[in-house]
Amino acid sequence: MGQERRWPVISALGVVQILAWGSSFYLPAVLAGPVAESTGWPLTWVVGGLALGLLVAAFASPHVGAAIQRHGGRPVLALAALLLAAGLTTLALSPVLPVYLAGWLIVGAGMGCGLYDPAFATLGRLYGAEARPAITTLTLWGGFASTVCWPLSAFLVAQVGWRGACLAYAGLHLLVTLPLVLLLIPRAPTLPAAADTCQAADGLLSSGERWAFLLFAGVLVLGGAIMALVSVHLITLLQARGVALASAVSYGALIGPAQVGARVVEMALKGRHHPLWTLTAAFGLIALGLLLLAAGLPGVGLALVLYGAGNGIYSIARGTVPLVLFGPVRYPALVGRLARPGLIAQALAPLAGAVVLTHAGPDALWWLLLALALVNLGLIGALWRSR
Repeated sequence: MGQERRWPVISALGVVQILAWGSSFYLPAVLAGPVAESTGWPLTWVVGGLALGLLVAAFASPHVGAAIQRHGGRPVLALAALLLAAGLTTLALSPVLPVYLAGWLIVGAGMGCGLYDPAFATLGRLYGAEARPAITTLTLWGGFASTVCWPLSAFLVAQVGWRGACLAYAGLHLLVTLPLVLLLIPRAPTLPAAADTCQAADGLLSSGERWAFLLFAGVLVLGGAIMALVSVHLITLLQARGVALASAVSYGALIGPAQVGARVVEMALKGRHHPLWTLTAAFGLIALGLLLLAAGLPGVGLALVLYGAGNGIYSIARGTVPLVLFGPVRYPALVGRLARPGLIAQALAPLAGAVVLTHAGPDALWWLLLALALVNLGLIGALWRSR
């Protein structure tokens, strides 16, 4: 499929990603306060709904990858739109906390079917070894999820309340996301019927490949933990350093543009380098930014721009490294298996961070974040040697 014919597919997937991320992962950042205030439910449980959703997504991911391997991404992404709509409707109508949490379980199933990893698997299934540019472009779209949906969520809460906001997002999935998937995402090509191809498609790994798989899974675990810890605790950590709330929020807002800017640079390079270089650069930048923050050096803005740039291209490496290491035939199944440990880490890391903050203080959490980034650089070095 020529590059010019891929743009409608990538653009449709881009809109799908913005709405999927904005109505799930990024939703509690705006809605948690209004939900707790209007219902009296404990804020910990209100926010904890996302952790439950991530755990559901984690356990669904290998099955999602296998389904995309067999049937392509179109039916899976359509199911994601329906699940997200159903889960958000359940949240909106929830009279008691257990129903609200049940809504997050449904949303989590939708996340497992519709966030980056299923989208990457869909592109890999459609374009094979030529999927790398499409994956890079898709992450550029996804970088705007919080930029678009945080203000939209705030506007909806102000106009129709948090329940109305959930219903509005459910409607967007039914009226926008679902038609985009059904009309613009093509059916996947039929896999060759040869026995060796069918075995490969099941994600079977040689002993050497299994070591590389475990190393990359470790990178995803630590990368997911770092991202979740920074996303949840950044404002608290900055305020503990004496940064005023308004300034801390302004500093945090630098991460999004830095992510997008770094992805633009990666896209401009047009895949001339091995994806492991992208992964190495990602955690080099993340580690450098966290070092500046852990050491308490001046230049909080610069540190967060470095962190944001690294996190931005890390999203690209997540999708492109397994494509190169394991090839396109097994790609959807392996991406589904790789997604599970990273999602579990994202679900549990904020709780672990809260324990560190309570018992050891903010400085300990800064240094823990830096240690995780440095260990990840070590894992990436081992991944280079295992090629």
